[in-house]
Amino acid sequence: QVQLVESGGGLVQAGGSLRLSCAASGRTFSSRAMGWFRQAPGKEREFVAHITNSGRSTYYTDSVNGRFTVSRDNVKNTVYLQMNSLKPEDTAVYYCAADSVPYRAVRRIGVEYYDYWGQGTQVTVSS
Repeated sequence: QVQLVESGGGLVQAGGSLRLSCAASGRTFSSRAMGWFRQAPGKEREFVAHITNSGRSTYYTDSVNGRFTVSRDNVKNTVYLQMNSLKPEDTAVYYCAADSVPYRAVRRIGVEYYDYWGQGTQVTVSS
């Protein structure tokens, strides 16, 4: 069982930066890949970034590649999403999620592969 709590959202002007944090409780955090997702009003939840359980490999959706960086600290049981050069289209509620399968060998980015979700944090980018 993993419990997740996001923080760090807020209002920022276009071109600005925010750093989201996701604090996890539970003994299996370090064994699970983590994902960041976002959901804008009227849209489906979409994948943003993935990081393996070790933190050695990351993957991003094309629209954020080069602007966002995902990282994790398995000692602090926390995963981060550094967001730079923010755009109005990045406005959404951002969620972190833990893979349902520990040590999954294949990267999965569909929401159906994640059983544990945080409550979300709002990110609003003004133009």
